Order: sequence, then C-alpha cells, then structure tokens
Amino acid sequence: MLSINLDRETENYLTDIISEENITSEELLKKLIYEHWQSLKPRETLLQRRGGHPQHLLENAPPDLSLRENRKKVVAEYIQDHYEKHHQ
Repeated sequence: MLSINLDRETENYLTDIISEENITSEELLKKLIYEHWQSLKPRETLLQRRGGHPQHLLENAPPDLSLRENRKKVVAEYIQDHYEKHHQ
C-alpha cells in the first residue's frame, strides 16, 4: 500500500478528477502511472504496428523497385495478370 501526503490544491484536483471520472484514487493512479510509462517507451513505427514487411510482397522482386515508375509498372502488370486469370 502506498501512502502519500498531498498539499491542499493537489488534493482538490484529485477530488475533482475522481468525481468527474467516476473512479477510485487507486484506479486513477494506476492509469496515470501506465500512461507515463507508455510515454517513456519509444513509439513503434507504423510498419511495426502493422506487423512488419509482408513476407510474400518482395519475393522475386526486381532490385530496382525503389523507383516509383518501376513499382507502378510491376503493380500494373500484377493487376493485369490477376484480372486475366480470373476473367477468362
């Protein structure tokens, strides 16, 4: 059990938050500690949040896909091949 002494102003803030949020002081403290802990951790990149690079996406890909026009060409060819396979 943790026991802390708060000044009058901070205690009033705590009372207002508890009544507004409709939670206990213990729940509020847990929430605040967790949120602060999360802020200390480095944020995951979008790629990390989405699970990383798709494994099949770059298989057998030509090495020059970093150029946009090449990527557009490869995607267009894939879509055309896929369409032809499914609409014959």
